[in-house]
Amino acid sequence: MNETPNPIEVPEFESLAAAVEWLGLDISEDQLAQLDAYRQLLWDWNEKINLTRHTTFAKFAARDLLDTVELAKHLEQGERVLDVGSGGGVPGIPLAILRPDLTVSLCDSVGKKSRVLEDLVANLALPITVYPARAEEVLEVTTQGALVARGVASLKKMLTWLAPHWDAFDRLVLIKGKAWVEERGEARHYGVMKGLQLRRLASYESPLLGESVILSITPAEN
Repeated sequence: MNETPNPIEVPEFESLAAAVEWLGLDISEDQLAQLDAYRQLLWDWNEKINLTRHTTFAKFAARDLLDTVELAKHLEQGERVLDVGSGGGVPGIPLAILRPDLTVSLCDSVGKKSRVLEDLVANLALPITVYPARAEEVLEVTTQGALVARGVASLKKMLTWLAPHWDAFDRLVLIKGKAWVEERGEARHYGVMKGLQLRRLASYESPLLGESVILSITPAEN
């Protein structure tokens, strides 16, 4: 009889600093203080509206911060970045803290979530624009360098939504889990990858989730 595998033992930390040290993330003291302030505001709001399930220091660091640190490595200096379907602010708000050279905007079409994002940004005094709208609507009035997203929708859905708007942004950069290969197959099957090039920029291991990847999608070169 096969034995049931042991569940992952998630350490319990009493501070964000301890969780960041556990992961070995390269974050300055000033950035860590800002990230911890964001974390506290997010958790306070989470008691009123469901924004995140990452309500321990280990989960916040190993999911939200690790994903953002890895994403930040693949954005260009001074790039204009739109966080699509930002929800509680990840990855956009931590990204603005870790990469102050970026021009970061957030969008979420759910009114109560966009109002929370506005409150978070105001309290943290971050130079972030919040759009209470779908990404497609934002792209009708702005231009962006990179659109970034985590956990918003499948590749097929996102590429279908964004298909008419490639003249308004340069690339789509996504944080995905191990199902990305199946999503790529579905997108190809339905033809929404036509004229586009997908590259896996990086893969990394989370102690809670296993492998995650950073994907870049751009118009194919002629």
